[in-house]
Amino acid sequence: MKFEIRQMTLAQSQTAPQDALVVLWPDGAEHQGPMGDWVRKARQNGDFKDAAGTMLQSYGMPGVRARHLLVVACGQGQPRDLRKAMRAAWGALQPAKVKSLAICWAGGALSPQAIEAVLTTLADASYAYVSTLSKPQPRTLAQVVLSLTHVTQADKTAVHKAQALVRGTELAREWANRPANHATPNHLALAAKALGKHPGVSCKVLGPREVERLGMGSFLAVARGAAEPLRFIVLEYKSAKAKGAPVVLVGKGITFDTGGISMKPAAEMDEMKFDMSGAASVLGVFESLAALQPALHVMGLIPATENMPDGMAVKPGDVVTSMSGQTIEILNTDAEGRLVLCDALTYAERFKPKAVIDIATLTGACVIALGAVRSGLFSADDALAQALLDAGEQSGDLCWRMPLDDDYAEGLKSKFADMANVAGRAAGSVTAAKFLQKFAGKMPWAHLDIAGTAWRSGAQKGATGRPVALLLEYLLAQAPSATASGKRKSA
Repeated sequence: MKFEIRQMTLAQSQTAPQDALVVLWPDGAEHQGPMGDWVRKARQNGDFKDAAGTMLQSYGMPGVRARHLLVVACGQGQPRDLRKAMRAAWGALQPAKVKSLAICWAGGALSPQAIEAVLTTLADASYAYVSTLSKPQPRTLAQVVLSLTHVTQADKTAVHKAQALVRGTELAREWANRPANHATPNHLALAAKALGKHPGVSCKVLGPREVERLGMGSFLAVARGAAEPLRFIVLEYKSAKAKGAPVVLVGKGITFDTGGISMKPAAEMDEMKFDMSGAASVLGVFESLAALQPALHVMGLIPATENMPDGMAVKPGDVVTSMSGQTIEILNTDAEGRLVLCDALTYAERFKPKAVIDIATLTGACVIALGAVRSGLFSADDALAQALLDAGEQSGDLCWRMPLDDDYAEGLKSKFADMANVAGRAAGSVTAAKFLQKFAGKMPWAHLDIAGTAWRSGAQKGATGRPVALLLEYLLAQAPSATASGKRKSA
């Protein structure tokens, strides 16, 4: 899908050659001519209200070149209202299978965040998964033209950023949506190598022997029951203008999670193909960085394996030695994500990073705590936590800071190792984060638990691509140009 921005009035947009025209109508907007009269009459009769998502529809309206015309109320043009408006508009247009769409903003200036909200919401709503369908029905929408009365450089930058964000988000959705036999650790490694062909991006992939030489005993323990060999993926994006230490992103890459010997119930186990959504989000962020080419240095680490229950699988009660040298008593083999992430966190120390952020579908407890609205954010570094919270608010990819009191680590004590990998049901998302914190050392570290936000269940089952938007917003705020453009540069 290609985004464009053009300077056009409402009257000019009515002559646009696209298949459909969506006019985003903010509260209080007044326009002369037939369209303005149409909206005023509908409002007077109570058929058009200011609530975001309220619509007027017409087919073949005289004076409008597009076959389909939708006028959609969008409040004052805040991102949240625009998201509602665009979802409603696409819901009405989807059966028509339009190939090109013009979007006209009928108000004054539109903020960069609002522009991103319009375009990314349309992309999200129109996304279609096709990779493993025998008769796929791909997205028909190929061209989107956004028209504003006045177009500034900031508007153009917002459209460019939205285009890059959509590319990254859809790459993340693609890999998270693929069935586990089409998204093995090796498949993820090949996807990462493909990213390594982009300017500024390089990729290195380690196999079982290299991982064993590194002493990643915790990661190796999870992979023991899997026939598919593990992969440890190391991505690097580095601009020639980048200065200082990198930010390291660590994505959980469990390409399918049976629970191992601590087997999960059969119901909804198919959704455990989404257990590599953290890894998919790292791939997506690198896709977006390659498109934007910001002055940044970013590393991406993906420990990828299946968690399977064969005769070689790790058993409850086994003790393993992590790359850090700390020993772990594995009381529950279904708490495997933290076991692969801990070794990746130790590996990250070699880069002396500015910050380390791990992203994982880690705990069902986080779903209970926060549902599907906000991802769980854990960090003892106040500046890093605030920067991520700000990025979530800016992007609409929300998170919520959770506690990390030392008392929560009491349940991780073990008589047979330095720690256990679980601490009981109470505060399960917090104790999982406390486990990871033991391996973060002195690095500025944050953990994002995306178990509730990475995918949807039910009729709308599928990956969301979160938190690519949050991570990209955070990273771009670290670039030197972010300060020059007026954004606050954060730790």
